[in-house]
Parts: sequence; C-alpha cells; structure tokens
Amino acid sequence: MSNPVTFNEKDSRYEQDHDGHIVYANTHLKDDVLYIDYVYAPPELRGKGAASKFMHALMTHIRSENMKAIPICGFAATWLTRHPEYDDLKA
Repeated sequence: MSNPVTFNEKDSRYEQDHDGHIVYANTHLKDDVLYIDYVYAPPELRGKGAASKFMHALMTHIRSENMKAIPICGFAATWLTRHPEYDDLKA
C-alpha cells in the first residue's frame, strides 16, 4: 500500500499522513485483538474520505499481522459493517 499506517508507540495509536495532516486511531491490543477505541480525522480532511482510506490501511495492517479487530468507536463499527471484505478480521 502506498500510504501505510504506522504505529506511534508513545501515544498508543496507529497513524496515517494525508498531506501533512494525521488521521489516527487510539487503540489497545490484547491477545492479538486490536480494540479500535477512537478514530480521528482533522477538520481539514473530513468529508474527503481520509478516515475511510485510513481504515482500509489499518485493516490491511491487521490482516498482515494475523490480528483481529473489535471496533469500540462508532465510526469504526459502522465502517466495518459497510465493508464485508473485512468480516474475517472481526473478533
């Protein structure tokens, strides 16, 4: 993927740069399950698909690491419902 997510260990979150703006998800990991607590996109990126691109990249990362995901955040939960191609990643 050309714009992968990176893990910011200090803030315990996954991040993705979008033209100098950071979209991120606060997360915590337990037993190979990534809990997606909160997804944030800066106001400059809202309505432009940045959070959706981020979620695609995050799910790709989760798949590559053989993890599962539990969305706590309403946005992440709704997004996963709308993208059944990631159903195999739901814990």
